[in-house]
Amino acid sequence: MLQRTLFEKQNIDLSSAPWTMHEFFAGSGLVAYGLKGMFAPIWANDISEQKAAVYEANFGCEHFELNDIQNVNGRDLPFAHLSWASFPCQDLSLAGSLGGIHASRSGLVWEWLRVLDEMEEKPRILALENVTGLLSANGGNNYRVLHMALVERGYDCGAIVLNASHFVPQSRLRVFAIAVQHGYEIPAYLTGSSPCWLHNKAASDLGRTLPGWIWWQAENPPRRRSALKDIIDENSEFDKDTVLRLIPERHQAKLNEHDTVYATGYRRTRHGEQQLELRFDGIAGCLRTPEGGSSI
Repeated sequence: MLQRTLFEKQNIDLSSAPWTMHEFFAGSGLVAYGLKGMFAPIWANDISEQKAAVYEANFGCEHFELNDIQNVNGRDLPFAHLSWASFPCQDLSLAGSLGGIHASRSGLVWEWLRVLDEMEEKPRILALENVTGLLSANGGNNYRVLHMALVERGYDCGAIVLNASHFVPQSRLRVFAIAVQHGYEIPAYLTGSSPCWLHNKAASDLGRTLPGWIWWQAENPPRRRSALKDIIDENSEFDKDTVLRLIPERHQAKLNEHDTVYATGYRRTRHGEQQLELRFDGIAGCLRTPEGGSSI
């Protein structure tokens, strides 16, 4: 009993936010943590038992449902102001199959839309997060069909592109499609009439042709001052000496130019052989896992 009480005290309290959210494809709950103080999750789900264990350890299990989204019924969900969906990226990622928005993994976004259709009262705001291939792959048609599905459901929507490197020394480009129920007033300082730093070429081209498009805008973030060396724990144990033999010759030559250097290494297959490719610009690349990840 004492052990359970101590464990429960470690849970992060998200209940003080003024608005509520659904967290689809919740993963370990990084969206919930990032939006704490603004949106409190009152329902969340994921299919992965490992991610569910992390989520529940962080936030408790009262509002979490471990289940395949195909088994979720929108009529069973409580009303929330925001519905967030970090749907699978494998079929949209340049590192994946590029099967497209209707393929088996990324196509689960249509199950999310089905759940929305079943809700008696729809969320005022929708947010979807995915890789930049959502905008660029297949000539932009993956996003077009998704955008029109939202418009047909009574939402205005726009997509923006953010890189985590604006804030931390890691390159991680992500698309955020943010939709608002048609007729609800959006604060003027959040929108504009043309592209800004939040829009890459693919987003700009789509925004000029799609109906119901919102040109989301925001101030430029302050310049990041931290580099990879500033966040490395130099006392961490290192047990990967065996992978150093995979460093390609051109990268090894660059490595030898330095007495001390902080570089990140990524194992890739080139011409049928594994290589450990190094990056020397003080920024870590985007982490990848064989099965992909959910949430940010």
